[in-house]
Amino acid sequence: MTEQIAEISRTPETEAPAAAGFSRRALLGSAGAGLAVGAGAGALGGRALAAQRGGSRTEGAAALGRASVPFHGAHQAGIVQPAQARAQLAAFDLAPGAGRDGLVKLMKGWSQTAALLARGEPAGTHENQIALDAGPCAVTVTFGFGASLFDKAGLTAQRPPQLDPLPDFPEDAIDRARSDGDLWVQIGADDALVAFHALRVLQQQAAGLAALRWQMSGFSRTPGATDRPMTPRNLMGQVDGTNNPKPADPDFAAKVFADGPGWLAGGSYVVFRRIRMLLDNWENLPTDRQERVIGRRKSDGAPLSGGTESTPVDLAKQNDDGLLAIPVDAHVRVAAPASNGGAAMLRRGFSYHDGLLPDGSLDAGLLFVAFQADPARGFVPVQRRLARGDSLSRFLRHEASGLYAVPPGAPEGGYVGQALLEG
Repeated sequence: MTEQIAEISRTPETEAPAAAGFSRRALLGSAGAGLAVGAGAGALGGRALAAQRGGSRTEGAAALGRASVPFHGAHQAGIVQPAQARAQLAAFDLAPGAGRDGLVKLMKGWSQTAALLARGEPAGTHENQIALDAGPCAVTVTFGFGASLFDKAGLTAQRPPQLDPLPDFPEDAIDRARSDGDLWVQIGADDALVAFHALRVLQQQAAGLAALRWQMSGFSRTPGATDRPMTPRNLMGQVDGTNNPKPADPDFAAKVFADGPGWLAGGSYVVFRRIRMLLDNWENLPTDRQERVIGRRKSDGAPLSGGTESTPVDLAKQNDDGLLAIPVDAHVRVAAPASNGGAAMLRRGFSYHDGLLPDGSLDAGLLFVAFQADPARGFVPVQRRLARGDSLSRFLRHEASGLYAVPPGAPEGGYVGQALLEG
């Protein structure tokens, strides 16, 4: 799991300046409204951004709020972009009788709204003014289709076999009321109000067509919280996301994007898991024991085989005593592609904290989100191996789950899922 959160710097390839038009900030006449900011600047924020531009921290925060990610494109936004500071994850079930026509109406409306939000413009129908004085804040909205949707929409023949139910894994404690769903929505933004606003608008616009099944809120490190861009940490205090596939990797697309069926070409599959961390048990371990469970130093994320955070893990390295530097049950060894026939995923997770459980333990952990070309060659073999031999597993509980097909992005004037629904 410490290999499970994406940390890809926002660059001109993953983020574009805000599109022309009135932003929510502009409607209230805020200073500096309407100014576009370069993609690289949007990623840095805070002191790093201010230093780069020679300005103040306040100026850096304003630029961060104006960062935007286009909704339209070959792939949906919210896949290759780094995890934003805040997230809303939700699933909806199609209303009885809505059928294919209702789904078309819903996806058209949701796509139009997501495009407006990405530009920092009012949401249109059911605009609630919650985020009226904010810029885009790098908001992304990503949609996925669950297996159950295809029968309800009369599209059974188009359901890909990759959406067959995930197998049961040892020690799973899945709450089906907080799992699955016909439609999956991932909303990310660098401001909590912007993310909540987007979810609330989509929920209102779905009235009569789809009902909310479950919803969860997550968070990651806020851009600018560190004096330089760094891989974030999870709630166990571990640097988390070092070994994620990078868009520059020659096999990145083959690992992340599906090549079929036709309506899904260029899309992906996403596995969602709500993973509670048994933090009381974890925090009772001394640091050196935690490091052996993970296989990395806690201070800087470097592998126990030596080097820095970015140094490849040497699974064959032995210490002077002849023992493996990376223990046989260390998480980084068991999760490594080399240990799983090359299986890999693009992890883009968020931490969560929802108070206390009835027994007084923390309800906190990771909202695991992993994009992949085929779950049978990505998540499933890795999770099977983790469940059998990962020493980290005894500190985790998988409590909710979902698998969804994520259609490719929508072109200007189109909507997500159009090739399926009108094909």
